[in-house]
Amino acid sequence: MAIEQKTYRKQAAVFRREGGVLRTTEAIRAGIAPRDLYSMRDEGVVEYLSRGIYRLSAMTPLSKPDLVSVSLRAPHGVVCLISALAFYELTAQIPHEVYVAIDRFTRPPRVDYPPVRVFKFSGEAFTEGVKTHRIDGFQVKIYNPEKTIADCFKFRNQLGMDVVLEAL
Repeated sequence: MAIEQKTYRKQAAVFRREGGVLRTTEAIRAGIAPRDLYSMRDEGVVEYLSRGIYRLSAMTPLSKPDLVSVSLRAPHGVVCLISALAFYELTAQIPHEVYVAIDRFTRPPRVDYPPVRVFKFSGEAFTEGVKTHRIDGFQVKIYNPEKTIADCFKFRNQLGMDVVLEAL
């Protein structure tokens, strides 16, 4: 048992060096064997955030875990619509899913948790108005408030006009 604890200390150090969060492939590349990673998960040393993403349990809790885990699973995606409104505190609504925009030609991310709703944008509609925010040390791309409100008008039939008017 003492040998396993020592191994976990070395592996936990790898997690700390990488900011506390690693994808399975990154952990393996850093020298953590898959069986050790799963044992660490089972023993509570690391916690499962989303498909293939693990976080060191000893780290301080994430303030916005849904946005961070979706941005890690969809690094080219941009948080949009109701999720962006909630981030900027422009709505009283609590989104039940993370709204994310991807390029029209990109495959949607496979995320089992949190629930994700994907919107496909193209050209300037996708690239304009993107701001990168640091949330708990992670970079999360979110459309700026002006673009978010304009997009809410564009998708008013899917979101509901009450959401759009409240954001204004």
